[in-house]
Amino acid sequence: MVNVPLRRIKPSIKPPKNLLRPVGRAIADYQMIQDGDRLLLGLSGGKDSLSLLHLLHHLKSYAPVNFDLVVATVDPGIEGFDPSPLKAYLASLGIHYFYLKQAIAEQAKKNMGRDSFCAYCSRMRRGILYSTARKNGYNKLVLAQHLDDLAESFMMSSFYGGSLRTMRASYTIDAGDLQVIRPLVYVRERQLTKFAEAAELPVIVDNCPACFSKPTQREHMKQLLAREEKVNRNLFANLLHAMRPLMGDSRGKLKGERDRKNSKEKTNNC
Repeated sequence: MVNVPLRRIKPSIKPPKNLLRPVGRAIADYQMIQDGDRLLLGLSGGKDSLSLLHLLHHLKSYAPVNFDLVVATVDPGIEGFDPSPLKAYLASLGIHYFYLKQAIAEQAKKNMGRDSFCAYCSRMRRGILYSTARKNGYNKLVLAQHLDDLAESFMMSSFYGGSLRTMRASYTIDAGDLQVIRPLVYVRERQLTKFAEAAELPVIVDNCPACFSKPTQREHMKQLLAREEKVNRNLFANLLHAMRPLMGDSRGKLKGERDRKNSKEKTNNC
């Protein structure tokens, strides 16, 4: 996907119902957003976070609860990755924007120890977002991982870690002062790709050399799941059903379990 000139972007983009419905269900199921919440969305500039931005921007106007929404991008100073064009785009939407530039790439050379660069960078960016939310009075951090991400993490944990784990849909961090929510947990990656292309979102291409220097476990798992889905159309519905007990905590549990049939309908209708 290529970057799109900002002059072609229409701020009044309305997301399709096949995205709004699963996002609305996830928000309701895991009680992600309550009246008066102040949300900080972590925006990388990729298709997933840009799509989520427009979904939440739309819901802010039409949802039955009132919430505040701002956006933050962490620029890690990686050669070939420049999210600065997002400044003008967020201004066109009228959304307050925190652009946070930190030389994470340089710091990694001295401090990452045995971590991979990706793990170190991810941890540093998350810490910067936590700090920004705290300093500015935002109680929830919104992240854009989708169902494919959760399924890949679930399989990687089983294959390589010998445990049943995945990303959680909603949880309170260890410090107890912030909640992390993932409204896209019922959404397939292909839906986000289609929306981003149709809406001509100004996707910032991530060209980090560390991410593409060699095949990763996640990429291997993505390809494995893609092959399996060709012969098992219910694959992601079944994985969602299996992952449900792992996706919430004491402040983010499902209001009520839906049966297996409804789980399949959610992904089969994507």
